[in-house]
Amino acid sequence: MTLVTQSEISTAATGWHRTVLDDIESRLVDPGFPCVFSKNAYRKQLLQFIFVEGAASRDIAHLADGLKKYVELSEAWDGRLDTAYPLLVAFGPDATDATSVEEYHAFGWRVLQCLHAVDPAPWPDDVGRDPDSEAWSMCFNGMPLFCNMSSPAHRVRRSRNLGNHFILVINPRERFDVFAGDTPSGRKTRSNIRNRIDRYDGTPRSPQLGSYGTNALEWRQYGLTEENVERADRCPFLLETSSVRRNARPWIQRTKGTT
Repeated sequence: MTLVTQSEISTAATGWHRTVLDDIESRLVDPGFPCVFSKNAYRKQLLQFIFVEGAASRDIAHLADGLKKYVELSEAWDGRLDTAYPLLVAFGPDATDATSVEEYHAFGWRVLQCLHAVDPAPWPDDVGRDPDSEAWSMCFNGMPLFCNMSSPAHRVRRSRNLGNHFILVINPRERFDVFAGDTPSGRKTRSNIRNRIDRYDGTPRSPQLGSYGTNALEWRQYGLTEENVERADRCPFLLETSSVRRNARPWIQRTKGTT
């Protein structure tokens, strides 16, 4: 199976899949872990998983199939917190040789670029095409998504370290707008979570954290740097033309540190 439920993986996981689950459980049962939505989802067995063994074309195809199913599941969302399913995409130990935060981020962006190359649906008309636009968001199968890159290299930002494997935490963009958007209740929720981040990480939150469509760039929030410094880097993601996508090779170049 490409898309696996929390209950299914809890009863059948072995090997590195079990390690991923154990690592995540250890975070989400911690009272101080900042993301109250993830904690609620874990408690109610709402987590969805995709396990990606390597970085070959077949692995990207496996991931794309699972992500397509996740988007289809999310399209039927009824707006309630108790039916909001977060997706955790976990990569096996042979998927990347990254060791630093920057190398894991570069790997994550290559994954997103490869997914874009095999995306079965066109980019939505109402979503920005330039990552340096506040209206940009990663999209797949017609749905805007928020992707959180978590890696074992994070030492300062502990909230972005979910254990021994690189993990993409993916949610539909609209769920953030519903629960933590730019509304009085959303701003209160967002402030609470970010205060919890400060306490959990033991350092001030990243200045890149913002709210969609309010002068904050989404892509910089996907992968946070360890230090609170001004960023001048450019997003490596490129929105490709249909002709480029047809000729794209859907696998990940594993050269360390490249984008």
